Amino acid sequence: GHRLAGATLRNLSLRWPVPHDLGHTLCGLKINTVTRRGKYLLFDCGTGTLILHLGMSGSLRLLPAATPPQKHDHIDLILDTGIILRFKDPRRFGGVLWDTGDVMHHALLAQLGPEPLTKAFNGKLLYEKTRGRSASIKEVLMNSRIVVGVGNIYASEALFSAGISPITPAGRIGVRRYEKLVRAIKETLNLSIEA
Repeated sequence: GHRLAGATLRNLSLRWPVPHDLGHTLCGLKINTVTRRGKYLLFDCGTGTLILHLGMSGSLRLLPAATPPQKHDHIDLILDTGIILRFKDPRRFGGVLWDTGDVMHHALLAQLGPEPLTKAFNGKLLYEKTRGRSASIKEVLMNSRIVVGVGNIYASEALFSAGISPITPAGRIGVRRYEKLVRAIKETLNLSIEA
């Protein structure tokens, strides 16, 4: 619901080049919603969407506008309240991009698999996506083109819970075992969120 008064860009060389005119583009736009798709934060600003990725070490902090920047503070989004949303990323694996089209068709988002806690992620889908694959089931679960949000620890926990060895070739698992695995993934993620 806040408006952006602009942006201060200190470093445009992140994982992907930051648009040099981003501050001008954002000036006066209202943040309608903030959502997430995979590891991408999406700030819907009406005429476009600000796409943020925190990478391995990035963070966003709400700070008073007068807070002096530190070495790895690359971008400040200036809100109309006198507060800034500061993007810090010591390793520069994150990104800040602007998209004026349907953001779900953006090259970074279009190929992502379903969110794991939705109905779209089910045993039948996982079975179909793994036919002919010789990669291990753990590798497949960590592939964001198959499903997003199932990282190393969650994949291991869910596979253990479902009684499936992580080194089993994905193409050799049947649909019933995949249904059990999907239930285990959802249970594991929900327990993790609760914790």
